[in-house]
Amino acid sequence: MRNPAAPGAVTESAELVLPLLPPQDLAVVASACRALRAAVTAVTARRAADAARGLEPLPIPFRNCVDSKPYAYFLYTPFSLTRLAPGASTRSAQPWGAAWARPPGPTWPRPNLDGFPSAVCGCACAAAECGGTQCACADVEADAAGPGLEAGMGSLRECGDGCTCTPSCGNRHTQRGVAVRLRVVRHLHKGWGLHAAEALGRGQFVCEYAGEFLTTEEARRRQKLYDELASGGKLSPALIVIREHLPSGKACLRVNIDATKVGNVARFINHSCDGGNLHPVLVRNSGSLLPRLCFFAARDIVEGEELTFSYGDSRVRPKGLSCFCGSSGCSGVLPSEET
Repeated sequence: MRNPAAPGAVTESAELVLPLLPPQDLAVVASACRALRAAVTAVTARRAADAARGLEPLPIPFRNCVDSKPYAYFLYTPFSLTRLAPGASTRSAQPWGAAWARPPGPTWPRPNLDGFPSAVCGCACAAAECGGTQCACADVEADAAGPGLEAGMGSLRECGDGCTCTPSCGNRHTQRGVAVRLRVVRHLHKGWGLHAAEALGRGQFVCEYAGEFLTTEEARRRQKLYDELASGGKLSPALIVIREHLPSGKACLRVNIDATKVGNVARFINHSCDGGNLHPVLVRNSGSLLPRLCFFAARDIVEGEELTFSYGDSRVRPKGLSCFCGSSGCSGVLPSEET
């Protein structure tokens, strides 16, 4: 005898389980019955509607007119997380595509970077005074010049978790998540790319490059694996290495951020041999040892334009992956980190 309540029960249970499944498992579930196929279709549509899973102030949809892939699957974090030990475990599941909506997760205060030294210190200004000449977190020269939109890596200093000010403080420009409209667009040769879904003004904050902070040992281990997988077309890695030379010139600070499996929408920003339209800026928060990599508009950007920046010097690996940036000075080869 057929149970008339069964389809409803299936749908209700599916709403709890399906948002936790990766695409390959969803495909298996969809083949089981009509009710589950409908539930999987609904989850897929909701995933394609927001890459950020409701963890950013605004939804960031996928758009694909090239092939049948509705979205790219990865674990989302609005801020960078710590990964110290080689081979240490990371989250393997995250709800995505559920019918219930969740408010944006706060991007401040930042999570504790376990294992990395930090100091609980900062300013005690009134919120309206932060960043002024009397503020302990102020960088007067950087504030006067802006985030440094000239060639090269810019720098900026902001209030941190040890400061007494609130998230609305004027000296926390990059700590409120992605507050501009963006979309992730599928390209024929480049794969996914991040595009502006509204006009952006020069100097406007776009997004942070969020992922896993890695030790150099772990970064080298992963890069070797990623290179092997990427050469076979099985992976599009998003591991970035930042080197900042100290004033003495004898040493440099190295920061490794991997957004391949865990990251935010910045993982979709493609390379451009002409430098792109985004300017990378190292942002330091009071009390935090590690800087954050943030992107600002290097010039006025029109709605629909792809967002790009330079990954580095392609001469490091002349036999690297092909570059399809399309700029007039394209070298034909994507830069590849020499870890």
